[in-house]
Amino acid sequence: MPFTLHGLAVSQGIAIGHVHLVSHALLEVNHYHVAPRYLDEELARLDEALATVQGELIGLKAITTSGQAHSEVGAFVDLQLMMLADPMLVDAARDLVTERRCNAEWALVQQMEHLVEQFRQIEDPYLRERQADVVQVVERLVKVLLGHPGHLPPRRRDGLGSIVVAHDLSPADTIGFRDHNIAGFVTDVGGPTSHTAIVARSLKIPAVVGLHHVRDLLEDDELIIVDGTRGVIIVAPDEQIVEEYRLRRSELEIERSKLNRLRDTRATTLDGEEVNLLANIEGPKDLPAVKTANADGIGLYRTEFLFIGRDTLPDEEEQYEAYRAVVKALPGKPVTIRSFDVGADKALNGAQAREEPNPALGLRAVRYSLAEPKMFKTQLRALLRASAHGRLQIMVPMLAHAQEVDQCLALVEKAKAELRAEKVKFDEGIRIGGMIEVPAAALSLGMFIRRLAFLSIGTNDLIQYTLAIDRSDEAVAHLYDPLHPAVLKLIAGTISSGARFGLPVSVCGEMAGDPLYTELLLGMGLRNFSMHPGSILEIKQQILRADLGELAPKVQRILKMDEPARIREAVERLTA
Repeated sequence: MPFTLHGLAVSQGIAIGHVHLVSHALLEVNHYHVAPRYLDEELARLDEALATVQGELIGLKAITTSGQAHSEVGAFVDLQLMMLADPMLVDAARDLVTERRCNAEWALVQQMEHLVEQFRQIEDPYLRERQADVVQVVERLVKVLLGHPGHLPPRRRDGLGSIVVAHDLSPADTIGFRDHNIAGFVTDVGGPTSHTAIVARSLKIPAVVGLHHVRDLLEDDELIIVDGTRGVIIVAPDEQIVEEYRLRRSELEIERSKLNRLRDTRATTLDGEEVNLLANIEGPKDLPAVKTANADGIGLYRTEFLFIGRDTLPDEEEQYEAYRAVVKALPGKPVTIRSFDVGADKALNGAQAREEPNPALGLRAVRYSLAEPKMFKTQLRALLRASAHGRLQIMVPMLAHAQEVDQCLALVEKAKAELRAEKVKFDEGIRIGGMIEVPAAALSLGMFIRRLAFLSIGTNDLIQYTLAIDRSDEAVAHLYDPLHPAVLKLIAGTISSGARFGLPVSVCGEMAGDPLYTELLLGMGLRNFSMHPGSILEIKQQILRADLGELAPKVQRILKMDEPARIREAVERLTA
């Protein structure tokens, strides 16, 4: 009998294929004592495993640089190589083997759990999910120690591909699968910013994650359907269901090919209003996707990637090169770079993390930057220098107080003065903007409008803080609602205030890249959308079909509603 499983839809599309179960070596680790006379052998075994995995990753890196794998994968491989070199992982495990006279596998898992717990305290969802890198690199080491070589799925004779079902997948795994007709990914863990999700989207492979114990519910070679649009897995479907999904898949493929024709079409509504479609990126590695979608520029460049997986801070020169690379690659287009959005719960310089009772409300984002002015000024100098090469603008995250803006602007002026004295070129008229992510900021816009050149609404955090919900907490994640009337009023109020005072406003959170909300945001007056590059063409299609004259009054009526069910029905009718 067919049955369905529900998870998180992270990469659209439909896949029909046979299950290929990937073992989870970390579940097979036992703890045993090593006699003193064998400790040197145990340490040598650990070193050999380390050398083997480093060799594998270096080989995979060569594949990415040769153009045979997506550039994003190469960046993840680099990150895992850095983690292997981090003394907090392998060196600490080596110390455990010596001190506790234990086996290398168990020592690695113990240290992994210690590091993962530190990552779990991080508020930023992208950084928090980097705990997956630690788990995945330890998984590779443990597989070598246990003598479990990775096995690739067999080639199918029935024309169907393989659906890889795993606890989690590393980017390195995806490279190994690249020539083996993989139709889809299904994992126990993960979220929208997990590696599986990012790689699946970049490869346009349907994926559903966060299914918890899915590996225990499926059997090798079993036929399943992965609906990456709805987040549904159909197990053991009958022929009628398979045919229905084959038809849906064909329709989706036709739609996707039509979208590619819109690449060079300007995003203009039916009544002639132009809209800017910008991209959210993590660094230079994302430029190919930005160019493929022909984005109008960068609306959010997250600089945190420079600080991940390392003990030492990137110096001014390293930051400058990373920022300049993006600005020079997009001549004439705006590039909005956000100052680093990290918290004191992450030890950027290798020091022990500071304990906070609630990191979400603690020393994070702009608060952290202002608490570390030397580090912040280093970044500002690098940004200013990069501004000499194009239309760079700086965006400050999580503003709530006027004095935060004043302090940031004062530091910018100080950095400018230093560069002038050194006769270093930069854009004297560089624009400084801020993110509206806290309800207090959305309700007191005047003080920001008077001080800043543009605003960007970070809907992910704005929703989280407005509704007092941690969207990563499964117990309350169902209450995370972008269509809550309070959230809509804050977004609409910010957009209308910006328009009234001639200040550009964009939305750079997940709402901007979700077709369900396109007409709603257009009707509120939004003209600058920033999203994952892979969503741009779909949102452009929505805009080309929209008539603002009809939308605006409908959206005004929606903003007066206070019943969530009625709001959702009305928003769905906008896109019908």
